[in-house]
Amino acid sequence: RVPLALTDTAVRDLVERMLHATGRRVDLSQPFVDASLPDGSRLHVVIPDITRRHWVVNIRKFLPRYRTLDDLVVAGSVTAADADLLAIAMREGRSILVSGATHAGKTTLLAALIAACAPSQRIVTVEETFELAVDAPDLVALQGRQPSLEGGGEVTLRRLVKEALRMRPDRLVIGEVRDAEALDLVLALNTGVPGAATIHANSAADALRKLCSLPLLAGRNIDSGFVVPAVAASVDLVVHCQRDATGRRRVTEIVEPTGLEDGVIRTRPAPRPERQPLMRSRDR
Repeated sequence: RVPLALTDTAVRDLVERMLHATGRRVDLSQPFVDASLPDGSRLHVVIPDITRRHWVVNIRKFLPRYRTLDDLVVAGSVTAADADLLAIAMREGRSILVSGATHAGKTTLLAALIAACAPSQRIVTVEETFELAVDAPDLVALQGRQPSLEGGGEVTLRRLVKEALRMRPDRLVIGEVRDAEALDLVLALNTGVPGAATIHANSAADALRKLCSLPLLAGRNIDSGFVVPAVAASVDLVVHCQRDATGRRRVTEIVEPTGLEDGVIRTRPAPRPERQPLMRSRDR
């Protein structure tokens, strides 16, 4: 804590200044707002009467120094063997699902995976608010839009995924899958477009089960008989992140689906590639 107390008016003015360049708003008709700040931080605000008394302002800041798999290896979040496996998978165009709880490091890992893509790949990212803050030679970053005061003009993740497929992507990236857009992701993966996304889950197996359940939110005509085999055939790797008791974020599981058994997707630990030994100077 710092010895500083802001009045409600000062907090309101600060929020309005932060939202000025985002095109988003917060008021009685829209008491929540989620926006991306110029430095890549994520702003979330809730106002009364949803809150009891005061405005609640949350700013999530992301560390730009952990933007590659090598950086995560140095930080101890990923082993060298796991980093090799993930880098090869991204270059080969395999589809990867990153799972974990809140603040487990999913977004940071996803950004590092994007950085491992081949420079020739055209990458299209889809997010509710810009968080990934990645850079690539051929990158298109899309974010959703809230409805206007009149209730129109909303742009959902489902719409963005459909538009992204018209942009000739070599890889489709969804910042977080949490709703019916999971159906559009699965359909895209089954058309041969490699993908990457994050999802909230407690384990790699739980992540696959959740990805099989979320598409059912898209409508009554969608059933598990279609979704489960489609997920099993389209997801190549599931990477699970976890934060330990000390607060350090680590990759704890990397599994690959092996097929269906009694309607359940079976998995096995993904085999790690053999690292080539470094050549000593006298061997060169």
